[in-house]
Amino acid sequence: MDIDIIEEAQAAGASSQSVRKPIIALVDDAHPFDLEGYISNYTGRTAIERLIHIVVTCPTIAAEAYQLCVQHIHQSRDPGLYQNLLSAYEQAQAYNQSQVGEGATVLPDPMEIAQLDTRWMDETLAKNAADRGKLEVELKTYTNNMIKESIRMAHRDLGDFYRQVGDYATSLKHYTKSREFCTTSQHVLEMCLSVLELLIEQRNYSHLSTYVFKADAALDAATAAANAASSSEGAGASGADLATALSYMGQGNYEKAGQYFLKIGPAKELGDWVGKLIAPGDITIYTTLCALATFQRASIKGRLLENATFSLYIEQEPYIRELVQAYLNSNFKVVLELLSRYSTRHYVDIHLAPHVQNLTNLIRNWAVVLYFQPFATIRLDRMSTAFGWTVEEVEEQVVGLIQSGEIQGRVDSQNKILQAKQTDYRADLVARSIKLANDIQATNRKLLLRMRLQQADLVIKPPKGSGHHGQLQGTLAEFMAGGD
Repeated sequence: MDIDIIEEAQAAGASSQSVRKPIIALVDDAHPFDLEGYISNYTGRTAIERLIHIVVTCPTIAAEAYQLCVQHIHQSRDPGLYQNLLSAYEQAQAYNQSQVGEGATVLPDPMEIAQLDTRWMDETLAKNAADRGKLEVELKTYTNNMIKESIRMAHRDLGDFYRQVGDYATSLKHYTKSREFCTTSQHVLEMCLSVLELLIEQRNYSHLSTYVFKADAALDAATAAANAASSSEGAGASGADLATALSYMGQGNYEKAGQYFLKIGPAKELGDWVGKLIAPGDITIYTTLCALATFQRASIKGRLLENATFSLYIEQEPYIRELVQAYLNSNFKVVLELLSRYSTRHYVDIHLAPHVQNLTNLIRNWAVVLYFQPFATIRLDRMSTAFGWTVEEVEEQVVGLIQSGEIQGRVDSQNKILQAKQTDYRADLVARSIKLANDIQATNRKLLLRMRLQQADLVIKPPKGSGHHGQLQGTLAEFMAGGD
């Protein structure tokens, strides 16, 4: 059942991605991006997927990304990825042609940059067919001989094979089928981590939590049985935390995502996931943006800068420390400038790209709210200087925050002043005191009424054998008839 659900969800996700308008990111002096340095952090399929994403996202460097991607495809086992690359490059060409009047350059024909080696493609397809046949024969042989451990390994190997050639649905079926032949908790953990890798590659965030739960249960059992190596336990725990964090971020729950990113151990505990799925610098960026967008500022210094494990990640992206320090020092103009300067680095990330705009808006909103908190009134031109915006942009931003309830105040549009909502604390205290007195008076009146009803013997006891408490019966009129 899980397999069918995942396949349907993936099909729906692919459909929605195909119609989504691509985000175009600039690469220039104001938005620097080192393509070769960036892609050197990744291997295998994730390097190819990221390069294809860059071709669409950054048309100005599409030719360079295309050439690098062809080189990586030649090192893979899936020639079909070349068609995806060509489609992405054609999309970049179309965009650049539409921008020629504005100074954009025309991209060269893809065949002039790099071509897929047809001999390599034929050899790879032949090798794939031979390996598939060999692995399926092994599975059949082990199944006939009822060798449980060998059957498990055969399903695992077929899952790995189909994943390498891009057949995710068949890969998932073999991984999940291997569960029936697992004899130890470590085997179950290995299966769950393989499925998590597959789902992360697919960016199928909604189903990650299912296998994270299973992986956690297997990890607990393996630890209790003391039959798993400590390094494997670390990889399992950190891998589960990473998958959970990506799941929350993929679904827009940035606060939960930030909390789980901070639970991830040192990069070495992620094992071969580093490079194969993600780079340490990615974790740095994801964690910081989610934290700045949702955490209380008072907790950020301790949870980010003073966190011994996360401090190691920060070294991977030096601008992140500057970003956090500027935020803590209320230097919000620098915060926004850094977010803009490195926006291309954020947009080229296949996991982060759909959330960059939302996270940036949340950080900007938090910054405006925090800046205004100490003031009763402030001129918009002063805020304009602090944020590097025009007065009109400041007014638009502030009005939006007032309408959403994040700022309690009003804007004097004529004089360009933001005024905090005035609270009469003395009147508020008097009102709360009167309400408390009325509540006490009402409670005392009820207690006195109950006492006088009991004195007048107007309490009817429940029938014998019933489990109910005594009930007060009678009316105020009957009580008054008996005398005041």
